[in-house]
Amino acid sequence: MFFTHFVVSFIVSSITVAIIMLIRKVFQNQLSAKWQYNLWFLLLIALTLPFIPNHLLNFGNYFSWDIHQSNESSHSAASTGDHALKDQNWMQDFTVSVNRFDLTFLNEILAGIWIIGMFVMTVLTIHAWLKLKRIKGTISSIKNKEILVLFEQCKQRLNISRHLIIGESPLINSPMTFGLFKTYVVLPRHFEEWLSMDDIKYILLHELNHYKYKDIATNYLIVFYQILYWFNPFVWVAFREMRLDREIACDIAVLNSLNKHCYAEYGDTIINFVDRSSRTRYFTLVNQLNGSKEQIKRRIESIASFTTESKLLKLKSIVIFMLLGVFVASQVPVISAMAYEDNRHDFEGERTVYEDLSKYFSGYEGSFVLYDLQADQYHIYNENKSTLRVSPNSTYKIYSALFALESNVITSESSTLKWNGEQYPYDSWNRDQNLSTAISYSVNWYFQELDKRVHKDTIQAYLKQIDYGNHDLSGGISEYWMESSLKISPIEQVQTLKAFYTNEFGFKDKNVQSVKEMIKLEEKDDAMLSGKTGTGSVNGKNINGWFIGYVESKKDTYFFATNIQNENNTNGSKAADITKSILRDKGIY
Repeated sequence: MFFTHFVVSFIVSSITVAIIMLIRKVFQNQLSAKWQYNLWFLLLIALTLPFIPNHLLNFGNYFSWDIHQSNESSHSAASTGDHALKDQNWMQDFTVSVNRFDLTFLNEILAGIWIIGMFVMTVLTIHAWLKLKRIKGTISSIKNKEILVLFEQCKQRLNISRHLIIGESPLINSPMTFGLFKTYVVLPRHFEEWLSMDDIKYILLHELNHYKYKDIATNYLIVFYQILYWFNPFVWVAFREMRLDREIACDIAVLNSLNKHCYAEYGDTIINFVDRSSRTRYFTLVNQLNGSKEQIKRRIESIASFTTESKLLKLKSIVIFMLLGVFVASQVPVISAMAYEDNRHDFEGERTVYEDLSKYFSGYEGSFVLYDLQADQYHIYNENKSTLRVSPNSTYKIYSALFALESNVITSESSTLKWNGEQYPYDSWNRDQNLSTAISYSVNWYFQELDKRVHKDTIQAYLKQIDYGNHDLSGGISEYWMESSLKISPIEQVQTLKAFYTNEFGFKDKNVQSVKEMIKLEEKDDAMLSGKTGTGSVNGKNINGWFIGYVESKKDTYFFATNIQNENNTNGSKAADITKSILRDKGIY
């Protein structure tokens, strides 16, 4: 969801900017000009992280949250009919709607504003590029051979062998360098009339250092990130500081190539442009010698205090850079967890057949997973959805019952809980319940009471023991499994159900057997169908339907999970219909 990425990108970018600014201030005497500028490249890395696909940043599901508007439930129901082994309507789907704060509208508004902002920034950038194109069209060659020789000498001093175009233009009043593939070093028209040869040499060295250190390419990166992060004022401030640090680093690079007596002359050359011209703005598409008066002041102060960089200063700078790099890298797992909105199960896909069963899912987004125990093989429809974690809803009651039995909150012989007197939308809920009736009628209040008696910490331990989905109980003890924090994928449903069936978890056999008896549904042709439906209803709309279970025959056992999703009119009953059709056509049941 865009809202999540918007928040993540804003937090990450703002925190990184703040840390870099703090480090620059605290360690300003331990950082050389070059490395102070290099710190900003770590910001560019941090700005990239929120946009890297989640599966490339997946460090696990250590952090997760769900936004709830209320813990109260409003009632809605969906029902169909069929014949059952122990109840005449096992496919009747009992569910209640939960209230959640819907971020869809906010998501669409923010996405629209972000896109509009990027569009405006792109238009402004194109406008700046057209201005540069116009400047390019007015560039005339420099005829003065002495200046051309000086230009080549400066290139040789900086070990630049590539052909660069030097010229002059009447449309500029400050030297500038631009062009990725065809680089131009452009000076104001008639510059030789008011600049000495030494001034011109200093200007050429400055502009060529920009080229040498790939500052032109950096300009385009800055433009790209300004378009993406136009909404974050901290990023704008950071890029302003980055440009200034770049100019200071370039000044220092020039000073390192000059004799001491030339330092003051170089500073005077820069000041000379402040007196004669104002700065022309072309975003960051070009490198300009000139800048604002505040920027020029800081550059002159840096030039005045210049001393040759010592090995110790360089070592300190590298250490500080590496420490900040560790900080940026440490954000990766946090970003992964925050942005990993569509939790996915990492499925290897070995011994798997992917099938097209779309004809069964008309009108629904969904997935079907079947595991053949004897053949040790999966059959999967919709690979993408099969690994997507969603709320288990009432299918989770299989394990809620098992946990309660294991914790001795109830026993197979004594499992009755008194009705609390609250009126529910189903008559079958408004009475005392035992485990059998609670499973049959999918009585929410019964399992909510079991969870309270088992306690959250114990449930958490059990979820980790059976590796149930994302193990997340942050939605609250009463609702975590109802379109809330706990999520599981269809593949995991099958894997967990198979492990439950074979008791790989090491629970008491009698407890596992008790739950198995409770979820038996139908029997025909010497095959037994067991399972549980589930429906997710949010704000009065049924949006998520489950049917999980297994078919036992004399020859084999098959485990299955069907999940369907829609904006409304989706329920476990429909998921059961789809499942039975698939199983019938496969000759399984």
